[in-house]
Amino acid sequence: MDQFQLDKGIVSQTVSQLRATFNSGKTKPIEWRKEQLKQLKKLIEENSSTLEQAIKEDLGKSEIESRMTETSFVKGEIAHTLKKLKNWMKSTKPVMPLMLQPAAGKLVYEPLGVVLIIAPWNYPVMLLLSPLVGALAAGNSVLLKPSEVSPTVSKVLAELIPQYLDHDAVKILEGGAEATGLILEERFDHIFYTGNEHVARIVSAAAAKHLTPVTLELGGKSPVWIGEGVNLKHTAERIAWGKFINAGQTCVAPDYIVTTPDIADQLGKYFSKSIKKLYGKNPENNVDYCRIINEKHTNRLKGMLDEINPEQILTGGEIKVSEKYIAPTVVDHVSLDSELMKSEIFGPILPIVRVNNFEEALDIILSKEKPLSLYAFTKNKEEKNRLLRDTSSGAIGFNIPVSHLSSPKLPFGGVGVSGHGNYHGKYSFITFSHLKPILSKPLWPDTMRFIYAPYGYMAKLVTKLFIGR
Repeated sequence: MDQFQLDKGIVSQTVSQLRATFNSGKTKPIEWRKEQLKQLKKLIEENSSTLEQAIKEDLGKSEIESRMTETSFVKGEIAHTLKKLKNWMKSTKPVMPLMLQPAAGKLVYEPLGVVLIIAPWNYPVMLLLSPLVGALAAGNSVLLKPSEVSPTVSKVLAELIPQYLDHDAVKILEGGAEATGLILEERFDHIFYTGNEHVARIVSAAAAKHLTPVTLELGGKSPVWIGEGVNLKHTAERIAWGKFINAGQTCVAPDYIVTTPDIADQLGKYFSKSIKKLYGKNPENNVDYCRIINEKHTNRLKGMLDEINPEQILTGGEIKVSEKYIAPTVVDHVSLDSELMKSEIFGPILPIVRVNNFEEALDIILSKEKPLSLYAFTKNKEEKNRLLRDTSSGAIGFNIPVSHLSSPKLPFGGVGVSGHGNYHGKYSFITFSHLKPILSKPLWPDTMRFIYAPYGYMAKLVTKLFIGR
């Protein structure tokens, strides 16, 4: 739907239709849930080229990278969910305490109702459809809001979603910030937002008016500690891959490195070789190297580099704003006061901060907000234990960045300013469900009479033996 046609009446009507569908019970049977998941998979399979071309139009991303990080990723999530859904939906029967006997308890997962999914632009297909997998699996009706910053993908998804999914239960609305504001005025049973901290505060404030629970998938400055004794060639290759995929526009990309001078002195040559291996001598001409989403963000990143002494740049540094191109760039001797260290970079610039030892590195990590991810390349068990014990982050990756989000068996999410709530696999199903306890107790024998007023000897005995234990 064209954003200029979107008004409050259309939004309200859309949400009302979704609520009517949910209230009818249509979305609750497992057959409906599985059919929608199969249709979503069919949408991707039959339109993968169209989706990948749209991603290329918006982000300059290659077909293979789009397939790996977006379309195939969602298909894998769907396959895992279809395989496990019946088991996830099963109720459990915990044993009730003796004081309630005879009684039976049951725990059941029920859908929340009408949920809103707001997606960002950096992975515009995956970050809209992956949460949708969980929302459908849990039996909800869903309103989707793609990002207007990736307009080609938004338009394609707006055309495809109604063709494949139940149009009474799944709807999509396009538009910019004004459209999002109109949508947020409505009452939802859950809001799932992926994006930045600034917009997250707006989403949270709007949700609070209706006491709507929110899942926030944000970001932050994900640090990398490199310790003594690790293979720097392999370390640089893994960090370069995790940092420069999607041109650094990844919420869990390594944001900065902290390491000792001896290691920092060697990193320049290893990163130069790794980047050349990944993208060739001239990444600008390599189809596998992505572009920045728009000139606004390119200029933002350029501003960060403009304050850097050119002698600090170990590799890269080339910028062409009109072409939305910034070369994979590694910068050494970066001060904590630098613009590069004040906020999440979200681009292909990797600062190296020099410290004397692990303790100083730990102090820097702890001085900043809790990141979405923390990475460490180290052989030292004590360093690993200290990072696990003394830091807080959405996830930790030892000797590998980014890849933890690819497993449906690991929850993905942040903590503190990097977000709250999680998803992927069963955790998506849980996020979009309510775990409802059910208690059944026969009227006879009426064991409850022992704790009815007026309180006598039996009430005192029951309190002593059972309730106070």
